[in-house]
Amino acid sequence: MKVLVFGIPKGSLQESTIQMLFRAGYRVETGGRSYYPAIDDEEMEARLIRPQDMPRFVEKGSVDAGLTGADWVAENESDVVTVVELIYAKQQLVPVRWVLAVPEDAPMKSVEDLEGKSISTELVNVTRKFLADRGVKADVEFSHGATETKVPDLVDAIVELTETGASLRANRLRIVETVMESTTQLIASHQAWDDPWKKTKIENLAMLLEGAVLGQSKVGLKMNVPNGALQKVLSLLPALRNPTVSNLADESGYAIETVLDESIARTLIPKLKRAGAEGIIEYPLNKVVL
Repeated sequence: MKVLVFGIPKGSLQESTIQMLFRAGYRVETGGRSYYPAIDDEEMEARLIRPQDMPRFVEKGSVDAGLTGADWVAENESDVVTVVELIYAKQQLVPVRWVLAVPEDAPMKSVEDLEGKSISTELVNVTRKFLADRGVKADVEFSHGATETKVPDLVDAIVELTETGASLRANRLRIVETVMESTTQLIASHQAWDDPWKKTKIENLAMLLEGAVLGQSKVGLKMNVPNGALQKVLSLLPALRNPTVSNLADESGYAIETVLDESIARTLIPKLKRAGAEGIIEYPLNKVVL
């Protein structure tokens, strides 16, 4: 039997990835310090791999496909197939940013002010290329962790990953400029992509993961609408596709079902009620496949 070896990012993305896989229909169980999670698909074997290392292992075919950040693909200059971009992070459904930051009271106001300065980061190659593109020469050194604590005593600036900016503010750091934005990506090795069975398996996984990411920000709405209120209710619905409308059994009105952004449901439901909708039900969605 053929098997797809699939890499799950270990660390900050691990829990959100396992939750996303669950929404996509896969149950993943990690036990203790094991790097071999159990997954309820006999055609898949899972590996826990640091996202920094994932592109290298995928590139050389040790892993057929895996989830990692676009930042680590760029940092490793890895030759892999980017199957799909999945916009989710540790806390929010947004891209993350690598930013150049300095102490709040530092005189540096622009990237050019870092000329001749020292910078600490995990994203060394990308940072060096960013500075070179701006014509700035600076000493960029690899950080083994706790990067925010190294300024101003050890280095002049840092390039650090941020999702909300809270950690930078807590360490009294000021963002000078964004070095790059990054999203989670499903990547595959060229060997796996050239194998028809593995390619189909990876494409199926990509479709389900895309649906899970999209479904996380959507909800479904069901309601009954009396005959005279149909057009008024329909005019309020910003549907992903046209709403499904069917006749009620007693012909007294219609049943309507639709999908919409969760963020607008709380303001829309009272309007629907006032427009004549009855028995309104909001329900979460695991996946929305377009």
